[in-house]
Amino acid sequence: MIKIICVGKIKEKFLEDAINEYKKRISKYQQIEIIEVEDVSLTDTQTILKKEAEKIVKYINKKDYIITLEIEGNQISSNEFAEKINKTFIGNSNITFIIGGSLGLDNQIKELSNYKLSFSKMTFPHQLFRVILLEQIYRAFKIMNNEEYHK
Repeated sequence: MIKIICVGKIKEKFLEDAINEYKKRISKYQQIEIIEVEDVSLTDTQTILKKEAEKIVKYINKKDYIITLEIEGNQISSNEFAEKINKTFIGNSNITFIIGGSLGLDNQIKELSNYKLSFSKMTFPHQLFRVILLEQIYRAFKIMNNEEYHK
């Protein structure tokens, strides 16, 4: 199973449509669940990160292989990402991706991570990033199954 834990709600219909389309496509290969935790609106950055971490950690199982999305993480190609997912599923039944809010992730969550992944040094809106992550997960399954997919 693939689980994606994200901070914040999707507000734009076009993003929600894209997310639902990729969830449908991925479900052909693997069960997928997206969990949204409410973002925190305070002024102190550390307090916000801690409160978001408390919400995230409730959805993490001890058996989960955790991949955090961090700007400081490893940058890999789509083929390497497919290989990472494939190898991870050999020893684990659940892969949990964690996307932080606009301030990123608290160190408590980063310490739970089995693998830190970065898609770019650029900053993306966290709502749009869900679509990007889902597209790459879908692409990974296409690669793993030697199926054609646009480049």
